Parts: sequence; C-alpha cells; structure tokens
Amino acid sequence: MAEGHRRLLVAVGTTRARWSWLAAYPARGVVLAFAIVAVLGAALLMLPAATEPGRDTDVLTALFTSTGAVSGGLPLVGTGSHWSAFGEGVVLALIQIGGFGIMTLASLLALLVSGRLRLGTQLATQAEMSLSVGGIRRVVLGVAGITLAIELATAAVLTVRFHIGHGLTAGNAVYHGIFYGISAFSNAGFGLRDDNLVGYAHDPWIVLPIAAACVLGALGFPVLFELLRSRPGARGGARHRWSLHTRITLLTSAVLLALGTVMTCALEWSNPRTLGSLEWGDKLLDGFFTAASSRTAGFNTIDTGAMEPATLLGLCVLMFIGGGSAGTAGGIKVTTFAVLGAAILAEIRGRTHADIMGRRISAATLRQALTVALLGVGLVMAGTLVLLAVTGERADAVLAILFEAVSAFGTVGLSTGITGNLPAVGQLTVIVMMFVGRVGPITLASALALRQRDRRYTLPEERPVIG
Repeated sequence: MAEGHRRLLVAVGTTRARWSWLAAYPARGVVLAFAIVAVLGAALLMLPAATEPGRDTDVLTALFTSTGAVSGGLPLVGTGSHWSAFGEGVVLALIQIGGFGIMTLASLLALLVSGRLRLGTQLATQAEMSLSVGGIRRVVLGVAGITLAIELATAAVLTVRFHIGHGLTAGNAVYHGIFYGISAFSNAGFGLRDDNLVGYAHDPWIVLPIAAACVLGALGFPVLFELLRSRPGARGGARHRWSLHTRITLLTSAVLLALGTVMTCALEWSNPRTLGSLEWGDKLLDGFFTAASSRTAGFNTIDTGAMEPATLLGLCVLMFIGGGSAGTAGGIKVTTFAVLGAAILAEIRGRTHADIMGRRISAATLRQALTVALLGVGLVMAGTLVLLAVTGERADAVLAILFEAVSAFGTVGLSTGITGNLPAVGQLTVIVMMFVGRVGPITLASALALRQRDRRYTLPEERPVIG
C-alpha cells in the first residue's frame, strides 16, 4: 500500500513538473504541439487507405504533406489525384488544426506570455489588443465562432457555385465548398485540382470568396475581435476606437494588397503564358487574387512558373512580409514591416524615437521587430544556400530557388514547379523552413532558450561606426 502511494505521489509530482514547464515556457508547448500534430499526420498519410489505388507514399512525402497542411505551406503531390477520400480527410483535418488550433495557440500565447511578465505589461497588452488576458475560455470560443462562421459562409457560396456553375453533384459540391472554405480561411492553399485554381481563373464567384476568406484569416484574431466589437449595433461600437495594432494591420495590408495588384497586372499584362491571354476583366481579377494569395494562402489562378522574373521577385517581397500577427498567414508580419519602416523614417529624419499614427514605438518593440526580420532573412538565405548546393543549379535558377525558400518560410504555398524535383535533402530543408516559418522565428528562439536571464548590471556605452 505504501509503495503504491509513493508511486502515485511520484506520478503526480511528474505531472505537475510537466505542466509547470509548459506554463513557464508556453512557446515550447506550441512548438511541441505543432511537431506532434505533423508527425501524427504523416503517420496517417502513410497508411495504404490514404492514397489512391496504384500510388505509394514514402515517409518524406507524408511528412512534407503533413507539415505543409498544418503550416499552410507547399504541397508536394496533387491533393485530389494522389490522396484517397480518407487521405484528403486527413489533409483537411491538418489544415483545420493548423488554422484553428495553432492559430488559437498563437493568440493565447500572445496573451499568456504577458502573464509571465510584469502586471504593467499585462495590462498594456490587454488594452492594446482589446482582449481579456484572463478570459481564456471566452477567447477560445470567440476564435471558434469566427472561424466556423467565415468558413461556413465561404463554403456556402462556393457550394452553390460549384453545383450551378460547374456541374458538380450536390454532395460533391458541398465537399468542394467545405474543403476550399477551410483551406482558404486557414491560408493553406491546398486545392482538389492538380492545377490549383487555374481552371477557375475566369470565375469571380470562386476566386473572390476564396480571396476574401484568405484576407480575413490573415488579419489575425486580435484585429477580427476588434472589428466585431466596433461594428454598428455592437455595445459601445460607435464609441470604440481602433487600437494601434488594428490600424497598422489594416492600413499596411490594404497598401500591400493594392501595390501587389498593380505590380502583378503591370508586369504580367502582356505575358501570354499568364495574364496576356485573358480579357481585361479577368486580368484585373487574377492580378488582384495573385496579390492577395501571395501574402497569405498560396492559391494560384495563373501559372506561377511562367511569371516574369520581376514578378517573382516582387512576390518574394510580399510573401516575406506575410499577413497580420496571430493569424493564419506566415512571414515576418505586416506590423513588423511597419515598425521597421517607421524606424527607418525616424532615423532619416534625425528623430530619437520612431512613431506611427501619433504613437511612439518603444525600444523593446523595435528590437523585437528587428530580431524577427533578421531571423527571417537568415533562415531564407540559409535555406536558399542549402537548396542551391543540393540541387547544383546554376545562376539562372537562383530566383526560382529563392522563390521556393521564401514561399516555404512565409508558409504561402506558391511554387514555380521545382518542389517535386528537389532531392531528399532539399525537401527536408523545405520542411524545416515551413515548420519554423509557421511557428515563428521569435517563438522558436524562445522555445529553444534554456532560461531567461536578467542582467543586473549595465556595461559601459560605446558607439561603433555604422555605415
């Protein structure tokens, strides 16, 4: 009896230690949960029932697909042609977990991390994000409600269009609508056709709902919560003023979307392999969709591999920036980009502090933005070097390799068509980049840190020569 009691106490103590470890380092919990889901998904995709008859799935293909689905990254094989109904269901479940589960963890992490710091930081985060740090249950229910509402609305529109406009049976149309609704809001970019959305390039009733779901998912839940709170008819909606985070996210996203549309249309307007063969209305439609998808989802209505080099380079910039914080998009985030832009502008003007929209940006925020951006640049450059080394490509293929690396880091999913031809080491490199890109460089760095240390002294100041 005493021995059993002792074992029970040891088990309870071990469980408490594990929970305290997760509480002390919530970022590690996010990384661990992401890794477990990706591995379990790969195991399910390796089952014979997951593939179409006559097709085989090796470990690397399964892991690549699982990581890509849960991160919203690159697909390796055709979803509709390679995977069976069971396999497609697994992929869809991974996409939903990546969009809702990991996104929820990211939102909660942004709230919980402040709980580990000073009360002042906690209250500042609460006021800035317009969310309750303590109302975890309410936040999770709100995330679930918004996610399901947008996905179901998108699926409903797509289902009607697939049935009426494209001749799909009612059941097949519902399935396609649900699949694309979840994939769009989760910014996964997985489609049921091997050509992705190229076959629907002329159909605004397919293209625009998917683009809208992608953009909404990429804004981030702090922004969506605040938009709902300030809507007409909501309690205090008329008096509610948007936070700085929401204003930065909306303005920067709108500017990048407009610039991306203009860039794509201008550079591809006469390209016969992309927009050149389309009517002017379809050119504008697909130019807009390319700009929206390149920052978030990875769907494509035109052949990415046939784009002009200047367009590919411009899309690399959009993919690297990505979408809003605590959303389904990857990249360094629009707020990081805006803060760095404000810092550059302040330095050019000779100001001691950076400010945005009438608010001063703290030094800690500037350091965090710089860290995220430089870690992202470092990861993209490292991935590009590895891919160039293992493929042995020449200088004329550097842009395609760079595009693939940025797409993997930004968890966008766009590809010039070289992913399937990469050697095993190259595909493993892309898997790592999708993993880190989805979890986030700053989150991964925090998760790998053994412990936090506060220096109790200040070193002498000295200024090195810059520039």
